Amino acid sequence: MATLKTGNVAPAFTLQDQNGKKVSLKDFKGKKNVVLYFYPKAMTPGCTVQACGLRDSKKDLAKLNSVALGISPDPVARLKKFDDKEDLNFVLLSDEDHAIADKYGVWGLKKFMGREFMGIIRTTFVIDKNGKLAHVMDKVKTRSHHDDVLEILKSF
Repeated sequence: MATLKTGNVAPAFTLQDQNGKKVSLKDFKGKKNVVLYFYPKAMTPGCTVQACGLRDSKKDLAKLNSVALGISPDPVARLKKFDDKEDLNFVLLSDEDHAIADKYGVWGLKKFMGREFMGIIRTTFVIDKNGKLAHVMDKVKTRSHHDDVLEILKSF
């Protein structure tokens, strides 16, 4: 599992979004900061709270020259349902084989209700417009995630 640190170049990726369109990290290079957040599963309570917080912060993110991208192992069809249900206004990306999660070091052993399994470890990477990791949030609180991200972006 990769351990990425502030200052590292963010690993490149190209994935399908909720509409089946290919989106690459390089699409934003030189233009926008990227709030790249990995979440376990669309339409679950914590992931919904986190996504809706970012949805409601879109204008504030835009003022800070930033966009949000969410990555999960969900198939494109599930991401589309999540997008439609919650009226999301940002890109969700499908990483079904968790290859990108592996590159970012966020696919690992989890424990839930006495059960151990492999899955996404909720993590957010703030990537500057030059493609470098400006901040790594490995302790994510779903309810305050959007506010925490905005504070980090304001410090740039």
